[in-house]
Amino acid sequence: MTKIEVDLPDRIDSEISRLAEQGEFLNRNEAIEDFLTRGLQAYDVEENANEGEADGDLFTDAIDEQQDPAALDEDSTDEPTF
Repeated sequence: MTKIEVDLPDRIDSEISRLAEQGEFLNRNEAIEDFLTRGLQAYDVEENANEGEADGDLFTDAIDEQQDPAALDEDSTDEPTF
């Protein structure tokens, strides 16, 4: 198992300790491993797509819906020209 050293803000360190003391995790190491695992899974696009949470990438969908004002024809009804 790889060991790493991470500097955390005091509030996060305190929250991890509190959760371990309340029995949410066996110890601090388990809590930190769980948080890192969940954080990495949030970036796993393929896994999230299989869960059916979203139909597509929200950023890409928003960009696809935008129109370039410079591509609009002045004589038309706001339809882009290419």
